Amino acid sequence: MGGVSEGSGVPAGPGPGPGSGARAGGDLGPRTAVLAAAASPRPGAEQPRSPYRAMGDAERSALWRQRLHEAEAGLTRYLVSRGDELHLTDWFVLQSELFADLPAPDAPAVEWQRVFFRDQALMERFLVLRYGEEVLGHWARSNAEVHREVEPDHGRGAADPIHRIARQAELYGSDYEFDDEAPPGPEHAALTITHCAIWDYREKARRSGVRLTLASPCTYCTEALSANIRAKGYRPAHRLTHGPTGHGCRWEATAGSGTTAPAGTTAPAAPAAPAGTTAPAAPAATDEPGES
Repeated sequence: MGGVSEGSGVPAGPGPGPGSGARAGGDLGPRTAVLAAAASPRPGAEQPRSPYRAMGDAERSALWRQRLHEAEAGLTRYLVSRGDELHLTDWFVLQSELFADLPAPDAPAVEWQRVFFRDQALMERFLVLRYGEEVLGHWARSNAEVHREVEPDHGRGAADPIHRIARQAELYGSDYEFDDEAPPGPEHAALTITHCAIWDYREKARRSGVRLTLASPCTYCTEALSANIRAKGYRPAHRLTHGPTGHGCRWEATAGSGTTAPAGTTAPAAPAAPAGTTAPAAPAATDEPGES
């Protein structure tokens, strides 16, 4: 989810441990929170609607760092794809701003959140001022290629990318819930964010002097989440809402027709809906048009 962000490289962690993303030979990759594959709920057991409320501070920090890595590495990848259209001195200045004042690896999650939002804002402004708002979709797809590699598969099929959205929603303190009737599964998974706290955080950032490039965080966020779902091999659909609880959205991930993604793999997705559209959904009086 975007709107304002901060960036960091891949800081050296305190050492390998659960979810540290350690590679053979002791080389530490991006810090990710590797979750155990979710077990199917027992018959009659209540499905948690907001299962990440108890996410610990270390896991939150790791996810902020991973998201920053996805965004900065994705931006580098995108700029390289443009060939010689970049003034390298401008890019070096941006990088120095992105990596300024990085918190310690074990700093509280709120410090990594601050850096992520700052750097997201810097990267958005850098792109929009030079190439126009329409390139944000290209950046989102480039980030998704990084996301494909650094976000582990947990063997839950279509539920994996939806659980990632839930974890991001939890980082912001958004209100969200899985469907009661159809919990996330390997073929189809859905999540509803009933109150998006990114809007709250952006307004707080605006009041504190952060320059926001986009009028709505949805402009980039819907592009980014859709691209992440596709990168993992699933078909995305979303619907934006606005009602008594504020701004919100509903997200779905569906396996390709007749396919199920095996644990640890991705299945070929059916053709994605064209930009600016979502899968058919019953319109609600509070719906806003999708911005992806």
